[in-house]
Amino acid sequence: MNNTNSTQRENISRTSFGKMHEYIVIAELLRQGCNVYIPVADDQQIDCVIRRGDHDYIDLQIKSKSKKCKIGNAGIFAPLKILNPRDKYFFLFYCEHIDTYWIFPSKDLVKKAKKTTTETKTGEKKVTYTINMTREKKGEVYAKEEYSEYIVELDNIADIRLRLTDKA
Repeated sequence: MNNTNSTQRENISRTSFGKMHEYIVIAELLRQGCNVYIPVADDQQIDCVIRRGDHDYIDLQIKSKSKKCKIGNAGIFAPLKILNPRDKYFFLFYCEHIDTYWIFPSKDLVKKAKKTTTETKTGEKKVTYTINMTREKKGEVYAKEEYSEYIVELDNIADIRLRLTDKA
């Protein structure tokens, strides 16, 4: 049975891995007692909404990288669309190589990530961001210390409500 699961796991596409990880995070938030809502369409870069009381909420975008990517790309998240950076809009990143999560307020992310502006065929300006959370040394992947304040544990992900209360 383990061989079958291992083989199946190796065949998961990048898109499927990302969706699977969204559900892992959402399931853990629910398990820890959060009220979580999932939008029908992902057209606003919001994977879930976490309710914090009667009139308060957090919008959360979840991004993940599997071990299938090259070690040098393990912590590179790009291109990121960040529509309207604002309070209560957060990005949760996961790197499977080092089993690490980071949570960034969108306003912090646009300050720390590399911004790229391109022009579409119609002349519209398109802005995306790139951030690299890891470094590689001698074939090993490590979390960059400059982002250590954003690291969170999945087992305590519900504490996001408390952690972010002060920031949002």
